[in-house]
Amino acid sequence: MTIKQHPDDDKPLSIAAARDKIAKAMNDLMAGNYSGPISFRLKPTKKPGETYPLKLTWHQRESLIHCTRIKNKIKERLQEAGEGTQIVGVTRKELDHLNDEIGQASPYAPHPHKKRLVAVLHKVAELFASDRVGLFGEETPKTRKTAPKKGDLLYQFKITLLDIKPAIWRRFQVPDCTLVDLHEYIQAALGWENYHLHQFDIDGERYSQPAPDGDDFGMDFKDETDVLLSKLIPKSGRPSRWIYEYDFGDGWRHEVLFEGFPPAEPKAKYPLCVEGERACPPEDCGGPYGYADFLEAIRNPKHEEHENMLEWIGGRFDSEDFDPKQATKEMKKGLRDWRSMR
Repeated sequence: MTIKQHPDDDKPLSIAAARDKIAKAMNDLMAGNYSGPISFRLKPTKKPGETYPLKLTWHQRESLIHCTRIKNKIKERLQEAGEGTQIVGVTRKELDHLNDEIGQASPYAPHPHKKRLVAVLHKVAELFASDRVGLFGEETPKTRKTAPKKGDLLYQFKITLLDIKPAIWRRFQVPDCTLVDLHEYIQAALGWENYHLHQFDIDGERYSQPAPDGDDFGMDFKDETDVLLSKLIPKSGRPSRWIYEYDFGDGWRHEVLFEGFPPAEPKAKYPLCVEGERACPPEDCGGPYGYADFLEAIRNPKHEEHENMLEWIGGRFDSEDFDPKQATKEMKKGLRDWRSMR
């Protein structure tokens, strides 16, 4: 059977029109009138000329400039963005171009450019997903940050960054939540910025968050989105030890130690960072060994990389700096999401 192509079939649809088309196809299917696969293109949610906020580190911009064939006008904007992490506005057409070029370049890029390009590709996929939000009635998931109800259990964890001496660690208390929420709490309490992929290793099973476009770069894991702490931790309160890995290029491994169910303080609001020591390493500094080299360089004015490293970090870095009150504030605020920058 030949399916006739309607002249309007290739026109981009609004989310409402796309929903109607899906509903009609489902009704036809239920009535036994299958007319072949349904396909459509969505209209961009932004008006022509509006831009998508692509948040990039200095190192990620450097990899885009030197390891891809992106257009010169985009390279110029990346070069002019300034030091440190910056938001670069890109149009939908430029986003398509970046997706194509990074996808072609990333498999062949040398280390550490490859992992930076993969991280950027993940961010581009998230921006594409912003055009699809609402198609199936989904809402942006929100992290649970309310105080526990009377009788609810609190969970206390100690997070220790492995392969670092002296230890960088945090102790915090949270109500029952999903592993996605716990990931956010760890990121906020430590001081990471959620630039890279992550995974939990729990009793021999790996958990992570699926990419918005379904491309998980060959990773094999269970979806952490709906996995609650209460389903993983025995009610006996027996201590449990997990591993949380962040940024597979730098290889930051954290021990996640469940310490028990502390009593809730009547006036306290949770999540709550109770204590901890030392600052989080900078993003993209090269893992534990790269961090040691970084500290050596910024502490020694005669080191050949002293000026470069100080400039890269913004002029100052105190490895002993940590404030549990500020960590609590960041945990309650949550990770900054690309949707909040629109």
